[in-house]
Amino acid sequence: MAAEPGRASSWEPPPDWQEGPRVSGPYTFMRIPPGRHLKAGDVAIIGVPFDAGTTYRPGARFGPRALRTASAHLRPYPRQESGLFPPFDRLHILDYGDVDVIPYDLSETMTRIEQALTPLCEAGVFPLILGGDHSITLPVLRALAAKHGSLALVHFDAHPDYWEPPLGRLHYHGSTFRFAAREGLIDLDRSVQVGIRGTLSSAVVAQAEADGFHVITGDAFAKLGVEETLGRIQARARGLAYVSLDIDCVDPAFAPGTGTPEVAGLTSREIVALVRGLGDLSLAGFDLVEVAPEYDPAEITAILGANLVYEFLCTLAHSRRDALYNQGAET
Repeated sequence: MAAEPGRASSWEPPPDWQEGPRVSGPYTFMRIPPGRHLKAGDVAIIGVPFDAGTTYRPGARFGPRALRTASAHLRPYPRQESGLFPPFDRLHILDYGDVDVIPYDLSETMTRIEQALTPLCEAGVFPLILGGDHSITLPVLRALAAKHGSLALVHFDAHPDYWEPPLGRLHYHGSTFRFAAREGLIDLDRSVQVGIRGTLSSAVVAQAEADGFHVITGDAFAKLGVEETLGRIQARARGLAYVSLDIDCVDPAFAPGTGTPEVAGLTSREIVALVRGLGDLSLAGFDLVEVAPEYDPAEITAILGANLVYEFLCTLAHSRRDALYNQGAET
């Protein structure tokens, strides 16, 4: 784990943090108290409202706000069917606010994201990122790799994001993991991509696989199912792993609010089950990206995204179980 196990076990949210009508309260995820007290935190939720790395439909800059707004539908309890721990019983979770991006300057924004993440990584606080387009993952990985070294990657997406960028362009949301691999931030032999599909992706899948990625396409996932896919992820993603979830891995019937939708994707039930199944991994960070509320009727995508963030928090709390028990035994 990125943070020291159990260091916030005595922390409790303010007694009134869930009181009042759901339309009121602070602009934070699930009304989590805002804060930047890193010495007390286990997890920091950080918005990155940036979409200048997109190539087709912009709008993901409004993703962090949409996810926080949609989180008003949630309550701070585990789903009984999940069998996971309630996150607030085991983790001190801060809503860290947003990175101060420059909407028209990708290069400077990448620098600012890395600079904002560096003190969290140094303090051992787990970063949970609300995007933003997928270009924002690269500086997050840079900050984490500076602390932990090369990471395994678990990547849910309709697209490999492994293209060579156009001539003269340093980086964009379709080149994130080519740059990450080139810079040694991720170890492709320990990395897996799930849900890849569509006419756009077919041109680069072979290159990603040749370089070491284990690619589970959308069609392959449909045949394997959730349990077999999780088995492959757990066998592959050894050591510290970063989880990057592009909402367009989900079929647009369940997540229409995104910039590059692809049909024949995962269902909402399948992606929830996959996130719940990540608790046996050693987790270093997480992002959920490419929610674009302009294309999102009735908040369908944002509600799913907010639920996935919460499911991941439950998974993270569950993955801490053994570390907490071991620490108790030692003391």
